[in-house]
Amino acid sequence: MLRRLSLGLLASAISIASLPAIAQEGGSADDLGVMSISLKDVVKPTFGFQGALQGAGTPNQAGIGGFLPLSVGDNSVWFLDVLANANFADRAGESSIINTDVAGTTISTSSRLGYRWLNSDRSWMYGLNAGYDSRPLTSGDADTGVSVSNKRTAFFQQIALNAEAVSNSWTLNGYGLIPVGDVEQKLNSVYQGGALNTYGLDAGYFITPALKASAGYYYQHRDQEEVDGSGVRGRLAYEMTSGVTAGVNISYDKAFDTRVSADIKVRFGGPSTTVAKKKKWENPTINALTASPKNRDVRVHDCDDGEWLAPNFFACWD
Repeated sequence: MLRRLSLGLLASAISIASLPAIAQEGGSADDLGVMSISLKDVVKPTFGFQGALQGAGTPNQAGIGGFLPLSVGDNSVWFLDVLANANFADRAGESSIINTDVAGTTISTSSRLGYRWLNSDRSWMYGLNAGYDSRPLTSGDADTGVSVSNKRTAFFQQIALNAEAVSNSWTLNGYGLIPVGDVEQKLNSVYQGGALNTYGLDAGYFITPALKASAGYYYQHRDQEEVDGSGVRGRLAYEMTSGVTAGVNISYDKAFDTRVSADIKVRFGGPSTTVAKKKKWENPTINALTASPKNRDVRVHDCDDGEWLAPNFFACWD
């Protein structure tokens, strides 16, 4: 069932994006001058920094990342995108994973190999990418008033799948985050932590080429954690200048309740000429060719009331 759900979410991102009526809302490709752009002039390596505040199962973090085009064709690009983040301690008394305050500092990684292409009139960009994410998580104190000992560092991993579509006005993004390895681990003398399977679909709208609003649905589960349900999230992102984007996020689900976070990304490099930069900036479809893929965090939830039913299976009780 979960496999069918994740595949359905990924397929929907492409099938919805192919609607021709939506593709023309932002004006024709010729009107925007997008057909005159040579991808080899604008699809260039980028690198820089990113940071985010803790969210629903995700840490406070800051790190470095980069986008590397592997092969640029007339209308397509193969690429590699990698990140490495330092994960910092949670705000005192405000656990990002529910009960246990996450301690700092650990290093997480994320990699994506992908292929992106433009349709015939360059009014839509489509993309597929997949990769691997890792996250060490060190237990701090509990924010529930319970005294904990034997604090440990757990290591969580996941495989990620993503499908995307971008027009001059709209974005669609379907994704699946699938934990692998030891998905449930002991964090300290009281609490267990589990990496969540998460499947979602986000839809965004460019209010201006620099200001984008999006809303999304996601389904998350981890049997051992008694997490099994849906959530919603919204985001407002603003590209303050070419390569510098800040965003505010809000999410709600039964497992984490309401969470608000913020993030910033700074990227250097890209097109080498002023004209190419200007054309890329004005066209979301071209800009999307070098955008860093989203949904890179291993999401973790913890619980305390339960027992180990098998060597690798801990069950929380309601």
